[in-house]
Amino acid sequence: MDRRKNMRRAEFRRKCIQLASALLYNANFAGFASGTIYKGDPKGVCVPGLNCYSCPGAVAACPLGSLQNALSAMPDKLPLYILGILMLLGLALGRLICGFLCPFGLIQELLHRIPGKKLKKGRWSRKLSWLKYAVLAVFVVAIPLWYAFTAGYPLPGFCKYICPAGTLEGGIPLVALQETLRPMAGWLFTWKTALCAAILLFCIFCYRAFCRFLCPLGAIYSLFSRVALLAFRVDEGKCDGCGLCTRVCGMDVKAVGDRECIQCGRCRHICPRGAIYFGWERNQNHEAEKTISDPAADRHTSAGGMPERQ
Repeated sequence: MDRRKNMRRAEFRRKCIQLASALLYNANFAGFASGTIYKGDPKGVCVPGLNCYSCPGAVAACPLGSLQNALSAMPDKLPLYILGILMLLGLALGRLICGFLCPFGLIQELLHRIPGKKLKKGRWSRKLSWLKYAVLAVFVVAIPLWYAFTAGYPLPGFCKYICPAGTLEGGIPLVALQETLRPMAGWLFTWKTALCAAILLFCIFCYRAFCRFLCPLGAIYSLFSRVALLAFRVDEGKCDGCGLCTRVCGMDVKAVGDRECIQCGRCRHICPRGAIYFGWERNQNHEAEKTISDPAADRHTSAGGMPERQ
C-alpha cells in the first residue's frame, strides 16, 4: 500500500513539473490575446520538448522544427548547432524529456484519464512503436533534404503534414484569433485538424498514443536511452525478474530504461525489492553500504568520527 501511495505522490509531482514546463515554454501570454507569434531573441533557442514555434505563447523554438529547417538549408550550411543541441539533450536527459518536459505528453496523459474502455498494450503496440522511426526518417529527414537539394526551398515535412502539437498550439489558435487567416485555411489545414482530432481521440483509449507510435522527437531521444546520464536503471543484483515494473508501465517497454521508456519513474515506486535507481544513486548507495558493512572502518573510527590511534 505504501508503494502505491508513493507512486501516486511521484505522479502528482511529475504532473506539476509537466505543467510548469508547458507554462514556461509558452510564457508569452500576451500572444494569445493579440493572436501574434513572438519573435524575440529567445526564439533562437530550443526547448527540450515538442512545442510549436508558431504557438502564440511560445517563447522559444521546437527542436524538431529547428532540425527540419536546418536540414532544409543544406548543402550551403551544415546543421551542426541543432544536432549538437539534440545530442546534448539526449546524452544528459534522454527520454526523461518525454516523461517530464513535453507539454504534448501532458495533454495526452490528461486525455487518457477520461473514463472509458482502454486498449491494453501487447505485441501489436510494440510492433507499431517502430512507426515513429519511419516518420523520423521520411518526414523529418528525407523530405527536407529532398527539397533542399532539388527544389532549393525549405519544406519541413513533419511540421507541414503531421504535427498535431503544431495544429493544436499554433494553427487552430492563430486561425481563431486572426480573421485574415481564415480564408487561407484550405485543405491542408482541414487535413491537419482532422488528423490532430483523430490522434487526440485515440489518446483517450490508448496511453500516449502519439508518443508511442508517431513522435519523431521521442524517436531521436530514444537513441540515447542506454547512455543518458539522468535515467532510471535496474540493479541486477537486487532484481528477481518478477516483471512488475514492465507490467505497470503504460509504454511498450521490455525493460526499464529501454528505447520506449519515458523515465516517468512509476516502476521505481512499485518495485518490491527496491532494485530501480535513478542516475548516480547506485554509486552513492554502494558507497554507503560499503561503509556500513566494513568492520575495519568501524574498528578504526572513533565515536567522534575521527580515526583511532593504534
